[in-house]
Amino acid sequence: MSKKRVAYYYDSEVGNYYYGPGHPMKPHRIRMTHNLLLNYGVYQHMEIYRPHKATFEEMTKYHSDDYIKFLKSIRPDNVNENAKAMQRFNVGEDCPVFDGLYEFCQISSGGSTAGAVKLNLNQADICINWAGGLHHAKKNEASGFCYTNDIVLAILELLKRYQRVLYIDIDIHHGDGVEEAFYCTNRVMTVSFHKYGEYFPGTGDLKDIGANAGKYYSVNFPLRDGINDESYESIFKPVIQHVMNWYNPSAIVLQCGADSLAGDRLGCFNLSLKGHASCVEFVKSFGRPLLLLGGGGYTIRNVARCWTYETAIAVGVDLGDDLPYNDYFEYFGPDFRLHIAPNNMDNQNTPEYLRKCTENIIENLRHVEHAPGVQMQALVETGDLSDAEEDNPDDRLPQRETDRKIACEEELSDSDDETGDRRNEQSHREPFDAPAGAGEAAAGEGAAESDGTASDDAQEPAAEEPAPAQEAAEGEEAMQE
Repeated sequence: MSKKRVAYYYDSEVGNYYYGPGHPMKPHRIRMTHNLLLNYGVYQHMEIYRPHKATFEEMTKYHSDDYIKFLKSIRPDNVNENAKAMQRFNVGEDCPVFDGLYEFCQISSGGSTAGAVKLNLNQADICINWAGGLHHAKKNEASGFCYTNDIVLAILELLKRYQRVLYIDIDIHHGDGVEEAFYCTNRVMTVSFHKYGEYFPGTGDLKDIGANAGKYYSVNFPLRDGINDESYESIFKPVIQHVMNWYNPSAIVLQCGADSLAGDRLGCFNLSLKGHASCVEFVKSFGRPLLLLGGGGYTIRNVARCWTYETAIAVGVDLGDDLPYNDYFEYFGPDFRLHIAPNNMDNQNTPEYLRKCTENIIENLRHVEHAPGVQMQALVETGDLSDAEEDNPDDRLPQRETDRKIACEEELSDSDDETGDRRNEQSHREPFDAPAGAGEAAAGEGAAESDGTASDDAQEPAAEEPAPAQEAAEGEEAMQE
C-alpha cells in the first residue's frame, strides 16, 4: 500500500493557554505531543503547517453571532460586569474565562477547517489537528471544556465537496455537540462509543438515533466501566464496517479523545495505546479522505504518547518503545517508554451486553438508505493553494525559541492528574544516555489555506495558513518551532 499524504497542523502558541489552577484541561499536552513526535522523527514523513486563526465569520458559520462576540470580548478582568452573559453562555466553571480564550478558539477551529479545505482540494489523504476535537461545544454555549466546535465547522467545510461525511468519536464522553448539530440530516452520520450512565454529558443512549431526515443517522454505543482492547475491538470493527457498507461515506472525521485510555484522570476505560490506535488504523484502511482530531485526555503524559503513536500510524511508520530524549522527558518516568499497560480493573461490559448493543445498532443501520443520494449541485469553490507553494520547502528561517516559551509552573507540571508526585523528579541524565532529539446539515463557508512542508531539525518548520479564500490572500509565513 502506498504511503498516505499527511498534513499536520500545529501552532506553537497553543501550549501557552492555561485554563487555571487545578483544571484538568491542559493545552500544554499538545505541545508535549508535538515535541515527542519531532524527536521520534515522524515530522519527516508529513507536511507541517501553522493554521491561520479562524475568523469571526468562519466561526459564525455554525455558532451564533452573539456567542462568538461574547467569546471575543470576555476577559478575566471584566467577568464581574458580564456575569449575566457568562451564565447565558455557560461560561464560568468547567469552561472558565482565561487569558487568550478567543485566540485559543481561533487556533483550534482554524486547524480543523484548514485540514478540511486541504482534503476538499485533494492535497492530502489525511489531515491531523490535535488541537481540535472539542466535541461538546454547542451553537450558543460552551460545554465540557469546549467553547467552539471545530468539528462541526470542519464537517460543514467538507460538505461543500463530499456528499456524505461520517463522524466517529472514540472519546470516553459522548460526542453530543456534533450529534446535536447534525441530528436531523442524512448527509452526516455520527457514531459515538462512550461511557453512559451517570457520566457527563448524560446523553448518547442506544435509542438516540436521529430525527426527521436524520433518523437512523445517529449511532450511539453506550459502554460501561473497564472496557479493554479485546472488547472494544469486538464492537468497533463490526459497527464501523456495517456503517461503511451501508452509508458509504465520502469522507471521515475521527475524534481521537485520549481519555478512553487506561489510567486517565477523568476516565474509566482500560484501553492501551495499541487498542486505541487500532481504531485509527482500521478507519485509515478504508482509504477515504480522513481528518484526525484530538479531544479529551487528562493524564497528559499518556495523551502525548497516544497522539504521537497515532500520528505515526497515519504516516505509516513504526516507533520504538524506548522514548527519545525530548524537552519533557521527565514526564514519562519512571519507565520512559511509549506504550502503557492496562490496569486490572473489572470489565463491566459483558460479552452478552456488547452483543445485544451491536445487534441493535446493526439492525438500525438496515433502515439507512444505502449510500443515500443528495441533490446534485456545483461544488463550492474552496480556494486554490497551488500558487502559494514554495520552490524549496526546506528553506526556512529558524525560530527555535518559539516552542520553548514557558507557561506558568502549574501548566508545565502534571498537576494532580498524575498518580504519585506532581512530576517525576528522577534524573534522566545519569541512568539514560539519551541521544539528541531528531532535527509538532448544510454546507457552510470556510477557510482556504496555503502550503509548506517539513523541516530538517528537531524544531520543525511550518507553513502558515492564511485567512479564507474570500478574504484578500495573505503571503505565506514559514516558521521553525
